[in-house]
Amino acid sequence: MEFEAFARTMSEKLLERDPLEDLQRAFRLFDDDHTGKISLRNLRRVAKEIGDRLRTTSFDLDQDGEISEQEFYAIMRDDV
Repeated sequence: MEFEAFARTMSEKLLERDPLEDLQRAFRLFDDDHTGKISLRNLRRVAKEIGDRLRTTSFDLDQDGEISEQEFYAIMRDDV
């Protein structure tokens, strides 16, 4: 397969994806204890898995110590 055909096929596949479904799947990766929120412990686990350090908790928009699904979506869409 030539690059142009590959690029066209991949573009079509990406356009077929549901962005909300992708965000929900990403949220579930963080929320491994299935509480419906991302705790600081969840964030630290993911940061450690990807070899990054947790630098800030400023993503907790309502300052309750956890990131809700709505906060996560806002962060991912850069609505904050």
